[in-house]
Amino acid sequence: MNKVNTFLAISLFAMTSCGEGNKQPAEVITVDVSTNYPEKELILQDIMDVEYVPLETTDEFITKGVVKAIGKDLLFVTNQSSDGDIFIFDRKTGKGLRKINRMGQGAEEYSYVSAIALDEENQEIFVSDFGIRKILVYDLSGNFKRSFKNADTSYYNDLFNYDRDHLITYKSYPTPKENEQACHILISKQDGSITREIRIPFKEMETPIVTKDEYVISPEFHQTYPMHTDWLLVNTSSDTLYCYLPDGNISPLIARTPSIHTMEAQIFLFPTVMTDRYYFMRAMKKEVSFKTFRGLPTTDLAYDKLEKTLFQYTLCNADYSNKQKVSLGLNFNGIVNQEIATCQSLEAAGLIEANEKGLLKGRLKEIAAGLNEESNAVIMLVKYKKQ
Repeated sequence: MNKVNTFLAISLFAMTSCGEGNKQPAEVITVDVSTNYPEKELILQDIMDVEYVPLETTDEFITKGVVKAIGKDLLFVTNQSSDGDIFIFDRKTGKGLRKINRMGQGAEEYSYVSAIALDEENQEIFVSDFGIRKILVYDLSGNFKRSFKNADTSYYNDLFNYDRDHLITYKSYPTPKENEQACHILISKQDGSITREIRIPFKEMETPIVTKDEYVISPEFHQTYPMHTDWLLVNTSSDTLYCYLPDGNISPLIARTPSIHTMEAQIFLFPTVMTDRYYFMRAMKKEVSFKTFRGLPTTDLAYDKLEKTLFQYTLCNADYSNKQKVSLGLNFNGIVNQEIATCQSLEAAGLIEANEKGLLKGRLKEIAAGLNEESNAVIMLVKYKKQ
């Protein structure tokens, strides 16, 4: 679809819904990223449900707890290093079920686990190897089934299970000129062929990646966000965040101002978590000191759909008595079961220390009491509240 036709589609479907399967007309909100909004404190448990999964620790199951995929019954976890280990835990009990490692240079092996998309219905996992631009498919025991290369010379940023037959991802390119053709895509689970390109219109290409001389500083940012039955899509060159709907159309949800194309010190806007009441977002300023190599400051913003207000927020976990802060959107890779908004790994040492200081409550306190310094992390699943 070309840019003109895409714009017409946006106009026609601007009143279509986005998020939580609620098919009511969506309100397009405007966020002024240059405004200093008032501050507000929120309690995590007031707006989300929380589930803790203590990962079993054995000689075979020792991991740093980087969650790559979450299903109804399973958790897929890797280490921070590129050792190739994929640990599969029972989500309800945290018991280690099996470890997969297919790292290597062979046709059936990966060189790095960039992302994992879990298809529980078909009992398959899709391992994205970003560097070699390839996706490898295994069963839940780690047996190789098939593989396919990325389309043309593109790289795939993030990877999610979309439906029975497709994955959704964002394809980017290694050069600025090629990147003008970057877009979100649906690809076949069987052979990787592109079945649909989803193009967001923009004037000029913009990115939060900072370059100067030989230095390239790339912050963590995502462009595909699961939202219950819908998907929120981001193109950093556009001033608008769009929903991709089950009928194949896109609908504007959040418009940012001033335009990214007019700002001297650019501020990018990314969503993090969308609930029935709140849109949580993060503003990132494209600014780096090359003396200290620090920068890219962020501001957490929220829009209250009930009160129709924007504010800077601090989110606190009520299972800590000292108002432990929670950051949304740090890890959502592979979350596709329409239940979980994000997750966070809680290191055992930190939980033990907090418990010894009497700072923990409830289920988290019970879990911490059974940990030792060698224990694996406890995975905190942040779930949409049941209506």
